[in-house]
Amino acid sequence: MMLKALQQRIQDAAAAGTPLEIRGHGSKAFYGEAPRGDLLSTLEFSGISSYEPSELVVTVKAGTPIAELEAALAAQGQHLAFEPPRLAGRGTVGGMVASGLSGPARAATGSVRDHVLGLTLINGRGEALNFGGTVMKNVAGYDVSRLMAGAMGILGLIAEVSLKVLPHPVASSTLRFEMDQAAALKALNAWGGKPLPIQASAWWEGALILRLGGAGAAVDAARRTLGGETIAQDLALPFWDGLRDQHDEFFLGAERAVAGGARLWRIATPQTAPVLHLPGEQLVEWGGAQRWLTTPAGDAQVRELAAAMGGHATLYRAQDKSAGVFAPLSAPLLRIHRELKKSFDPQGLFNPGRLYGDL
Repeated sequence: MMLKALQQRIQDAAAAGTPLEIRGHGSKAFYGEAPRGDLLSTLEFSGISSYEPSELVVTVKAGTPIAELEAALAAQGQHLAFEPPRLAGRGTVGGMVASGLSGPARAATGSVRDHVLGLTLINGRGEALNFGGTVMKNVAGYDVSRLMAGAMGILGLIAEVSLKVLPHPVASSTLRFEMDQAAALKALNAWGGKPLPIQASAWWEGALILRLGGAGAAVDAARRTLGGETIAQDLALPFWDGLRDQHDEFFLGAERAVAGGARLWRIATPQTAPVLHLPGEQLVEWGGAQRWLTTPAGDAQVRELAAAMGGHATLYRAQDKSAGVFAPLSAPLLRIHRELKKSFDPQGLFNPGRLYGDL
C-alpha cells in the first residue's frame, strides 16, 4: 500500500465522519481503553525505507513487524536498545511508537521516545506531515515526533518513523542475588550512583536479577565487584526475552489472575520510592522505577498510593476498566491534550477514547 492510499482512506473517512481504529496485528488491543471505529490497517504499509548502519539510523514503515526490523539490525550487529515488547512476535513499529512501551533496558538506554528522530504522520485531514529528521542533533522547533510516542494513535496515523539504533554490547553477564524487595531497592539505589554497566534489573519473589552490558573489561570488573551468582547465558537470554515480551512466569500468572477478577497495574515511581505495601504480587524493574502489581486492591487505593510516592498508576490489564486506564489528568493538562487533539485530528477520527474517554 502506498502512502497516498492511506491518505485517501483517511480523507474518505473524514468526509463521511467515520471514526477509525488504527491497527497493525492488534497485539496491543488489550492496552488502553477499548478500540472503536472502522479498521484502518497498517499491515500493507510495511518495509524498511532506508538503513545507514554507519549513521546508526533506520527509517521504517509503520506496518513493519518489530521482529523483521530487528533481524535486519542484528545482521549489522545493532539493535533497538530500548527493547520494545514484541508480544508474541506480532508487534509492529507503528504500535511500538504509539504505545510508548519499552523493555528491561529502558532505565539504562532510554525509552522509545528517546530513540525517535523523526516521523511522517497523516493527520485528520489526510495530510502527510513530516517532523524531525534522521540525525541525532535535531533540535530546531518543537519536538512533535516524540510527542507521538505513547499517544495511542489519537493524534494521527504514524506512517513512517526514523529511529536511532545502537550496537549490541560487546559483553553481557547476568547475576542473581537472594534478597527481599526492600534490600533489593536499597542495593539498586546504591549501585545506581556508581559507574557500573548495569543494563537491566528485575526483582521478583525474593530474587534480584541484574544484567550487565558493555565492554568486556567493564563487565568483568563489575561482576567481581557486585558478586552474586552468575547465570549461564543459555538460561539468562530466555529470562530477559520473557520479561521483555511479557510471557514469563510473572506475566502468565498475572493473566490468570486477571481472568479471575484481579488487575494488573503498571506503576511508575521514583527509583528511590520504598516498597509499595499492597496485597498481591509485585515485579520490580528499571532500578525500582517500574513496579508491576497484580492485585485485588481497589483502583483508588492503588492510584492514591502511587501518587503519594510521587508516581502514577496505569491499569494495564483488567476485565473492568471503568475506573479509567491512565492516571487522571489535571485540568491544565487535559486542556492541552484537547487542544492537541483538535489541532491534529479536528473531527476526532483516530482511535476515539483510546487514551481518555473524551479524546
